[in-house]
Amino acid sequence: MLVRTRLIIGPALVLALGAGCSEEPEAAAEPAPTEQVAAVPEVSVQEAARLFAAGEAVPVDANHEAVRTDQGIVPGARLLSSSGTYDPAAELPADHGTNLVFYCYNSDCNASDGAANRAREAGFAHVNVMRAGITGWVEAGQDVAQPTS
Repeated sequence: MLVRTRLIIGPALVLALGAGCSEEPEAAAEPAPTEQVAAVPEVSVQEAARLFAAGEAVPVDANHEAVRTDQGIVPGARLLSSSGTYDPAAELPADHGTNLVFYCYNSDCNASDGAANRAREAGFAHVNVMRAGITGWVEAGQDVAQPTS
């Protein structure tokens, strides 16, 4: 009887403990149709560079520290503490009319989208994403700066 109990409980315990150990993050529940967030407008590297040079937009870096150290940052970029949990009041300009251009690593990265949506939720009206990210910025031959601690 003891062996049979172990044979039943052992695999059940392994399954229960392993259920939360997937390497793939669980997909977030899809918002209800009335709650869906509109896509953040995108700008090209060339358009972003023009906006930054003219002082018409502020770059916002949603990358991790390791990416910033490895790739550099767009000169003058605001460096977010976290793409998903940063404090817009502390980390973004006080003027909610400021044109913000968020970016992350590359076109496959979506940290910039999450960060941009957080800014929109905080009341920023002019929010864009540079989809190509810092890698597209570098590949286009744009200048980079090194982050300061």
